[in-house]
Amino acid sequence: MKDKTLIVITGPTGVGKTEATLQIAEHYGIPIINADSRQIFAEIPIGTAAPTAEQQRRVKHYFVGNHHIEDYYSASFMSRMH
Repeated sequence: MKDKTLIVITGPTGVGKTEATLQIAEHYGIPIINADSRQIFAEIPIGTAAPTAEQQRRVKHYFVGNHHIEDYYSASFMSRMH
């Protein structure tokens, strides 16, 4: 079985995580799995600094803007969906 590596990028707002993550994902040809608890909501992309449409075209993103504020979700519920 081939070893797998999980790359986790964390840090405060405004330090360049998004661009760094995009460059890493492009280099390795891998998607981005977003863990931001607010970026999952479609209605608040600006207040959460969600990736732009252009950034999402560069690299496949999961869990960005795919739920509505009134929809129920939890980590447990999400893991059963995918």
